This record gives sequence, structure tokens and C-alpha cells, in this order.
Amino acid sequence: MDRKVDVMTDKLTVGVLGTGIMGAAMARNIARAGHTVRVWNRTRAKAEPLAADGARVADTPAEAVEGADVVLTVLYDGGTVRDVMAEAAPALRPGAAWVQSTTAGVAALVELAAFAGEKGLVLFDAPVLGTRQPAEAGQLLVLAAGPSEGRDAVTPVFDAVGARTVWTGEDAAAGSATRLKLVANSWVLAATTATGEVLALAKALGVEPRSFFDAIAGGPLDMGYLHAKAGLVLDGGLSPASFSVSTAEKDARLIVEAGEQHGVRLDVAAASAERFARAAAQGHADEDMAAAYFASFDPDSDA
Repeated sequence: MDRKVDVMTDKLTVGVLGTGIMGAAMARNIARAGHTVRVWNRTRAKAEPLAADGARVADTPAEAVEGADVVLTVLYDGGTVRDVMAEAAPALRPGAAWVQSTTAGVAALVELAAFAGEKGLVLFDAPVLGTRQPAEAGQLLVLAAGPSEGRDAVTPVFDAVGARTVWTGEDAAAGSATRLKLVANSWVLAATTATGEVLALAKALGVEPRSFFDAIAGGPLDMGYLHAKAGLVLDGGLSPASFSVSTAEKDARLIVEAGEQHGVRLDVAAASAERFARAAAQGHADEDMAAAYFASFDPDSDA
């Protein structure tokens, strides 16, 4: 249900639920833009550093969202969003904007939209494209869907966290922004998987990886992303993660699920999910998703 967002000031009160890699950076930039920010994270230690940037660390989701003009969720998956918002429910203000930036998948978004309707929230489907560095720099690409009459309330938030906002539709429940995010992530995860396999094959065949980079330099096969992710593996820069192996696995499975629901078989995404799962089982879950490289080798090898 579309409702007008009631905001009477240029400075907003924003409750941020989830302060992982992306959520912490987004909260920090919202606070630096001059807005009042309250943050909550299940593991409080991940939220506490934000106090130095002017954010107030809340003990509960309800405390974080009480009286908030905008509620921003940046959590792990749709189930987590549902559970945390249920905890926040007693303090949610009818008419507040809910910016849902978790990559939750199409099916979960339907359930979250129903929750928004029940609580009188104005839902914005707003996943973001980018990793740790652009998030920290406030240079994310925001993909957003939601009612035009409520956009003035969330635009300052989007401006604080992103370099650009792409509006994909009026109805957040339709999931047009989430659908675009899944399409974009399918390319990102496929490129990450291919990078890891290229490096693994080069190692197995005794080929110096940089000779491959030189061979494709400047041509249509060359791409900056290949060099960036390969560099993390070759130079030992997998921690801290820009986008973790465990999160990549979750997103790959959401992509496969979305394809299946629409009659499309996505073999690369399915294989990528299994590679990420293997890498996580080998102890790389919290490392950058480029660590899926290790899934090509026996855990006892010297890769």
C-alpha cells in the first residue's frame, strides 16, 4: 500500500538495522551527511565503532527505529530481515519510509511488502551495487523502486550512500529493483568464478598468470574486474572482504531460485554456488569472494 511519507525537515532520523560491511559504511555516510542515525547489529561490537561518527548504538531493533523517518535494513537475507523487523515492530512509526537494501530475493520481497502494508510503512525496494570501497566512499549505485510521492523522504539517504540512483518502478512489492540486482549479481558472480578458475588452471599448468593478463591486455577479453579479483588472490589481499564468500553463495542461490521460478536454468550460477560453498567449508567463508579460487583444489593441497 502506497502512503505519503511524513517528513517535515531536511535532516532525517534514520534507523539502520545491520552494520556489516555495507551497512556500517552506509550508516557512517548518512551520519556524515548530517542526519541523526541510530544503528543496531545483532553483534553489537560491529556497530560500536560507528559511535565515533556520531551514530547512536541501540541495544534493540525497536530502540533503533523508534521515531525514525527512515528505516534502512542491510541484513543477510530475507528471513533475517523479517525476524529483525518483527522485533522492531512495536516502535515502527506508521508513515515512515522503509528502505530495504538487503539482497533478499524476489520471493522474500513479497512477504516483506505484506509486512510493510500491515505496519503502514512506505516500502522502497532499494538494493545497492558495489562493495566495501565504494560503500565507504559513498559511491554505491542505488537501484530503487517505490512511490514517487514518497521519494523526497529517501533521496537524502540515497544521496548520502550512493553516486547515483536508478529508479526502476513505482511499486516496491513488484521487485523491479531486486530483479535488476539479481541480474547484475549474476554477472558479478560469474566473473568472479571465472577468475578463480583461470588462476587455478594457470597454476595447474605452470602458466604465469600475468602472462595471460599480458596476452589479453587492451583487447575485448580484458577487464578491470579480472585484474582486481585476481590481484586479491595473487597478492594475499582476501581479508578484510569486500564481499564475502558466504554472502556470494547466498546470492548465487537466490539467482538460481529466481531462474527456476521463471523456467530458466542457470548452470553457471548453480556451479558458482557450489564453489562458494566448498570454499566456505575450507575455512574461507569470511574472506573476499575471490577466495572461491581455493575450491578448485583439495583442502590439503598447497594452493
